[in-house]
Parts: sequence; C-alpha cells; structure tokens
Amino acid sequence: MARTGTLASAVAAADHALRSGLCTPADLSAEVAAVAPRVAGRRTAALARDLADPGSMSAGESLSRVQMFLLGLPRPRLQVPFTDDQGLIGYTDFGWSGVVGEFDGRVKYRVPEGADAETAAGVLWQEKQREDRLRRQARVARWVWRVALDRPALGRLLGSVGIRPERRSTWFDLGARPR
Repeated sequence: MARTGTLASAVAAADHALRSGLCTPADLSAEVAAVAPRVAGRRTAALARDLADPGSMSAGESLSRVQMFLLGLPRPRLQVPFTDDQGLIGYTDFGWSGVVGEFDGRVKYRVPEGADAETAAGVLWQEKQREDRLRRQARVARWVWRVALDRPALGRLLGSVGIRPERRSTWFDLGARPR
C-alpha cells in the first residue's frame, strides 16, 4: 500500500496496524527492508514507516499528521492528557507547548441511535464544557476533514494559534531512525 498509494493512506494504515497490535515497528521495518532499494515507492514506504504512530486514533488524525510533516511544522505529541481541579479533561489529539489540536470527525458528536433531543443536546454540551476547560490551559485549534485535506488551510489554521514551520525538521532523531 505504501509503495502504490498515497503517503497519507499508508500512514493511516500503518497507524491502525500498530494501534491494533496487527504488527510492530520492527515488522514495518522488515517489510521496508524486503523491498529492493531502487523499487518504485520504497522511499514513500520508508517514510510511512517512520511516521507511523500507534497514538493516532483515526484516519483523520493520521492525515493531519502527514500534512503537518509536509508543511514543516513541529512534530506534535499525540493523545496528550489534560487535567484541572475537576480531574481529567480528556486527551487531545495533538499537543505542542501551549497549543492543542483537535481533528473533529463526526464520531465525537455521535448521538446514540433513538436518543431524544435532550440526550443529543447533552452530547454537544459535554464537548463544549470539555473545550472550555481546555481553553483555560491552552490555545485550541479544531478542524474537520475538509481542512485536513487542504494542506494550506491546515497550515493557516495552525499558524493562527502559533504553530509555524520550523527552519529544520525535528520529526526524526536521525541517530535512532530505523533503516
């Protein structure tokens, strides 16, 4: 998949495989190593392996992270826990110093089938309260699929909360990078 598809789809598949325990990072490295050096797509497969992270909880988060990498933005921490005096606020999809990023797929706002209007309103109210608590601690950027698919739009959105391209990428510790 990494050799014939897009980088984003390859990273999403690798993230899912790692998160679900279908493979290990060593398995991904072995698959890349099995591809001859001059075979088309090997470099993309190696990059997908290096970007893969089991902390990515959805394809939208994986796509967003690939876009961040391609934009030259600082590497975010994934699933960052936030607490306050009321306890756990939750885990944010992405975290940088003083900034959180949230990819909003519809799952977060899913209302149980057959729920009444009060239950539906409760789902939205709960998420609003969570965001209010987060905003007391950090700047919050939220985006949806349309923005995740539009690299410049995601760059502008993250730039508006202070996440800007780095002069030199810090995504990989080249001394420890798997080959």
